[in-house]
Amino acid sequence: MSQPGPPGSGAAPAGLQAQNGAAAASGAPYSNGPVHSAMMSSQVAVHQGYNSQLPGSYPHLIPAKTLNPVSGQSHYGGSQGLEQTLHRPPVAANVVAPSLRSGPVPQMPAPASQSPAATPRPSDDFLPGVSPLPPVNWQHSYPSMGSQMSHYPPPASQLPLSGNTNVSTNHQYVSSGDPSLQNSYVKSGSALPLRTPPLPTTFQPGAPPGPPPVGGPPLVRALVPQKASLRTAPQPSFSSAVNQEGITSNTNNGSMMAHGSYDEIEGGGFLATPQLATKNPQMSRSVGYAYPSLPPGYQNTTPPSSSTGMPPSSLNYPSGPQAFSQTPLGANHLTASMSGLSLHPEGLRIVNLLQERKMLPSTPLQPPVPNLHEDIQKLNCNPELFRCTLTNIPQTQALLNKAKLPLGLLLHPFKDLVLPVVTSSTIVRCRSCRTYINPFVSFLDQRRWKCNLCYRVNDVPEEFMYNPLTRVYGEPHRRPEVQNATIEFMAPSEYMLRPPQPPVYLFVFDVSHNAVETGYLNSVCQSLLDNLDLLPGNTRTKIGFITFDSTIHFYSLQEGLSQPQMLIISDIDDVFIPMPENLLVNLHESKELVQGLLKTLPQMFTTSLETQSALGPALQAAFKLMSPTGGRMTVFQTQLPTLGVGALKPREEPNHRSSAKEIHLTPSTDFYKKLALDCSGQQVAVDLFLLSGQYSDLASLGCISRYSAGSVYYYPSYHHQHNPVQVQKLHKELQRYLTRKIGFEAVMRIRCTKGLSIHTFHGNFFVRSTDLLSLPNVNPDAGYAVQMSVEESLTDTQLVSFQSALLYTSSKGERRIRVHTLCLPVVSTLNEVFLGADVQAISGLLANMAVDRSVTASLSDARDALVNAVVDSLSAYRSSVLSNQQPGLMVPFSLRLFPLFVLALLKQKSFQTGTNVRLDERIFAMCQVKNQPLVYLMLTTHPSLYRVDNLSDEGALNINDRTIPQPPILQLSVENLSRDGAFLMDAGSVLMLWVGKNCAQNFLSQVLGVQNYASIPQIRTDLPELDTPESARTIAFISWLREQRPFFPVLYVIRDESPMKANFLQNMVEDRTESALSYYEFLLHIQQQVNK
Repeated sequence: MSQPGPPGSGAAPAGLQAQNGAAAASGAPYSNGPVHSAMMSSQVAVHQGYNSQLPGSYPHLIPAKTLNPVSGQSHYGGSQGLEQTLHRPPVAANVVAPSLRSGPVPQMPAPASQSPAATPRPSDDFLPGVSPLPPVNWQHSYPSMGSQMSHYPPPASQLPLSGNTNVSTNHQYVSSGDPSLQNSYVKSGSALPLRTPPLPTTFQPGAPPGPPPVGGPPLVRALVPQKASLRTAPQPSFSSAVNQEGITSNTNNGSMMAHGSYDEIEGGGFLATPQLATKNPQMSRSVGYAYPSLPPGYQNTTPPSSSTGMPPSSLNYPSGPQAFSQTPLGANHLTASMSGLSLHPEGLRIVNLLQERKMLPSTPLQPPVPNLHEDIQKLNCNPELFRCTLTNIPQTQALLNKAKLPLGLLLHPFKDLVLPVVTSSTIVRCRSCRTYINPFVSFLDQRRWKCNLCYRVNDVPEEFMYNPLTRVYGEPHRRPEVQNATIEFMAPSEYMLRPPQPPVYLFVFDVSHNAVETGYLNSVCQSLLDNLDLLPGNTRTKIGFITFDSTIHFYSLQEGLSQPQMLIISDIDDVFIPMPENLLVNLHESKELVQGLLKTLPQMFTTSLETQSALGPALQAAFKLMSPTGGRMTVFQTQLPTLGVGALKPREEPNHRSSAKEIHLTPSTDFYKKLALDCSGQQVAVDLFLLSGQYSDLASLGCISRYSAGSVYYYPSYHHQHNPVQVQKLHKELQRYLTRKIGFEAVMRIRCTKGLSIHTFHGNFFVRSTDLLSLPNVNPDAGYAVQMSVEESLTDTQLVSFQSALLYTSSKGERRIRVHTLCLPVVSTLNEVFLGADVQAISGLLANMAVDRSVTASLSDARDALVNAVVDSLSAYRSSVLSNQQPGLMVPFSLRLFPLFVLALLKQKSFQTGTNVRLDERIFAMCQVKNQPLVYLMLTTHPSLYRVDNLSDEGALNINDRTIPQPPILQLSVENLSRDGAFLMDAGSVLMLWVGKNCAQNFLSQVLGVQNYASIPQIRTDLPELDTPESARTIAFISWLREQRPFFPVLYVIRDESPMKANFLQNMVEDRTESALSYYEFLLHIQQQVNK
């Protein structure tokens, strides 16, 4: 990968790069760059998007040979293949603005002999590019859909451009989506309440004040404090190395009547007015403009709250419009409202962490509530869907730089929700910036509304004057679109490039000897059989199967065959597709053949001695098969690929695991990234299930999922007999994977108020045309993050808004747009910026940035930058906010957990040092950081610890006639353990129940079902269901924890001699380990750096 020049360097490299991967404009090979996510923009002509096949058609590949299979098998030695020309858009690079400190980096004292060198941070010069222009005609007359949400569109050949078959003359509002698609580990009909009530407003310190401790670990090297810099000065950065090059557009933005790309369909950024369409497109993007909206993925969590920012206790949205007074809303009406607000006294409190270390609340930490007027806050977006690191937005970049806190958003946009769905022929959007109308716009009168992002005054369409819910004319501010911060639109035909694609599922199985030995095929095929009828889709659903070892095996499932027919391709150097029309078949028409294949597949290769793995050629074949339609490719791999393109060699050296600079975090080949970009261009996402006990180079293989908007699942040492826990985990997670909601051919944009700018994206996707995220598949379990900067002063603005918009095709063939809008206040003082800091969101964003730094620089650099983040922000607070300098480590109440969470990140598998973390496990942990919603990332980083041997019904939740105990959360230190108790640690993907040697006999017999402590087996992964109140409470609590996440946490029962005890103690974040400081030592180190 070509290295970036210094800021302000001259010509760009010949092969332009896009941050999340893109083809070179000249057709040169793809860059073999590091995996990073500071998104670089691409240059896209408006006529490019899909393959240049005619809209509305799904052409089949033409067989390269005439097949005469004998005895069910045909061997191919030839190499005839189809020339599939992929029209990929040329791309250019864009520069990303980083946000952490540059300059010398202080090393945190480490017990080991670690002395990573400091490296300079990239600068934060951000050269914005041109935002694509939107379609000229923004209002469309389109007959609205009826209220039947589960209709089946006709076959592709007969599909109307709108994709809708039920057309009525009335505009109707459907109150909810399809509840059957809300899958999780939860019984049908049960809701997922929040873990606990909000924090009390008065904090009671856990320890009396005392003299500050003295002494501490020795410093490895000194920290040079950095003063607040001006906008033009280099700023600390976590961002990846990218080309320092501005973007100009040579796109012809003349007539836009025939849409050729998603960028036109969704609409461009600010200044994208019809009058500008014919002007010189070479202009640079206007400062502060941009970022149209398209939300990211779905997830199983609660919907936006209508209360004071605290999530509700169920998944149901209000069915109708809430009580609403338009007068207080809008930036031009808020002066009086904002002036009377008082700040929470708790937030103003100053904490000395050296005296008050036990600051972790006993209930789950709630996000801060923005300091907004109640009329606005009750309409605001749920923080579980849309969350900002700072709930008080600084007026200027200089103020943000002074605070030394990162500004960014964390999103969980496609989360499983019951939400309002609007069916209307008119989707009201700003004519300038293409923002969707939302609760935070201002109505100047009944006929005009002012955009809350670009402040343009727009006309209210005639149809929007009528409210179908209240049946009242002349109340546009009471429409559902203006009453809900999260809403979904049924998109008319203008939002389609082609008829909505059918759901297509292709499964690619490794059947080498190693794969057969693990026995995974039995489990996977059985799960598929069990869930075949539950795959999201309709009568158009297609399915296909490919297996591979040293050769590639296709399966003809043509209707009329008595049994599936295997077709073997032995020439893996030039793969072609035999009989393409019979390999991806309609699931309903060929269900018996599909079921027959799944029943026989596990036994077909039991005698195979083929040890080679041709994963690369198999992926190429699968891509060729799916490219005419797009869809989801699910790949199961059990070893390092050894044959054909994409073959890899072992790179892990166990003795070098602790050497932060020598581990291989970057891909060894660009093959998988390049193929992923091809897949993305054809609307194919690749999900990788890696089931391997040996090193499999996940750093290289993971690119196939990352750049195609897929997901990675990792099951180390999977074996059907030797590791039954992994078998159970795969079974549960595969069930969720197969049946959860899915969106196809999706794109997402995030827009923000004029003056703010988004410069870096984190997650699994490809950035198309500057700021449009390409998501061939979007799933409810994916999270995203973005970094922002203040490009223009916000001194004339009291409120800013952020809007994400996700345009996708549902499994029922409906084109939909899911929109989330968040509103936050603007502040002018440093104290207010610190007051509104969201420590969990800050930690989550820093974790994403640290993954990028690990890849582009080194692991030690990432660790140093995390420590610097704490030192810099607390130094800024001490020097600029505190009036009198006091001894100790003084922090604002909002950041009281910041050092603890950063220490937890340093001990997380992604960033920890030591030789006990295998390379693939580290890479997988990094994949999770980049792809998990914040709530799961924080649980993995800082687990929750509960005492469970004395559970009671006091303060319990009651859900569907179930009583769920709510024990308090404990600090992660062995100080809180006792040998006469039992303690449950919830670490996200794993639950560990540690039983003390002197645990009460009552718990042993009534919950564990054993007579004494010695009877507890060394390895136990379940609890018996006993007919006792103690057993019922314990099982109810563990089940409730499992139901709240999309993955399946395995339970381990641990006694003192158990091999898992070391894992349990490793998660005690506040205690010292062989390679990391204790929390108290870390605080002393931070204090020494801050006081310099």
